Amino acid sequence: MLEKFREISQNRHEYALDWKKRTGRKIFGYMCTYLPEELVYAAGVLPVRVLGSHEPQDVSERHIYAMFCPFCRDVLAQGLKGKYNYIDGLVMGHACMHIKQAYDSWVTHIPTGYQYYMFMPQIVTHPKAKAYLTEELKKFKADLEKGLGKTITDKDLDQSIEVFNTNRRLLRQIYDLRKQDPPLVTGTECMDMVVSSQVMDKAEHNKLLEQALVELKNRKPPKSGKRLMIVGGECDDSGVAAMVESVNAVVVADDLCVGSRYFWNEVIPEKDRLAAIAARYLDRPPCPLKDVTAHRYRLDHILNMVKEFKAEGVLLIMQKFCDPHEFDIPVIASFLKEHGIPSYFMELDITIPEGPLRTRTEAFVEMLELETV
Repeated sequence: MLEKFREISQNRHEYALDWKKRTGRKIFGYMCTYLPEELVYAAGVLPVRVLGSHEPQDVSERHIYAMFCPFCRDVLAQGLKGKYNYIDGLVMGHACMHIKQAYDSWVTHIPTGYQYYMFMPQIVTHPKAKAYLTEELKKFKADLEKGLGKTITDKDLDQSIEVFNTNRRLLRQIYDLRKQDPPLVTGTECMDMVVSSQVMDKAEHNKLLEQALVELKNRKPPKSGKRLMIVGGECDDSGVAAMVESVNAVVVADDLCVGSRYFWNEVIPEKDRLAAIAARYLDRPPCPLKDVTAHRYRLDHILNMVKEFKAEGVLLIMQKFCDPHEFDIPVIASFLKEHGIPSYFMELDITIPEGPLRTRTEAFVEMLELETV
């Protein structure tokens, strides 16, 4: 069963085309996890996150700067190469300048169909942020209804919220299995699960997760080693976790947008469904784009995860040229040092060979081993 998650994450386009053929329904791509997928799903459309291929490309430079992060350039390259020609629209929640430029270039140069850019508050802790985002969701809902010729009812929203909350709940149960020593599931397997959840129908993904939980609870721990947590920027390549776990280490937790930040908190039901969805996206573990108060919560959240999952060290990673995380990581490293938690920084780029990264990770793990002697 666990292999199924990797198969889908690696063959996401084949899955999407098959889903579209089976259901006869539309697919919308999205580029950032601050996009409220529940609304898209309630409209009868499958939201699929647009991800990169992790392979060198030479088609994006005429559209966005080469000094933009590799992920944004890779995402745009997949659109320019026609890898996402099956999507019927592209929707976006306000995020960093780099991924916004990728979105702008996509809708300008690639036939897209439906398109919508939704504003997301930067100051998520502001007293008026919930009311503001609720109004933005109302605008998005109205535009979806107009574009699709469909009314999104409260029943549609309730069903969508329940499917997504179930998915989050099941992924939390999977992550809880990593608290054991040794953990019952590896970081590589978990990353495959989260990536696959972003590119497939959540209802179908829930069934796979339920089967996986049964399988995992009767499983012998597959790997032991130094317990590490990965914190940082966009990283949807499970090969990174696999590289870390190729040395004497196991990834027991993460704070990534293709990891725990994506599913950590649920939508708490309210009479106003859109207000409930707005609250969830404002209260989720924040990325470094958000305001200073949210950043303080982010530090405390990371520290709590380190303690809860008994991580012995933290790998801080970021995509090359990612400004928000470049400012964020020194603060996190200093905060962790204050609490006696070792950390090590690594910069990712698809052009960087895996060998040197493995060597550096191994050196960090050896340092942790010496500290415990």
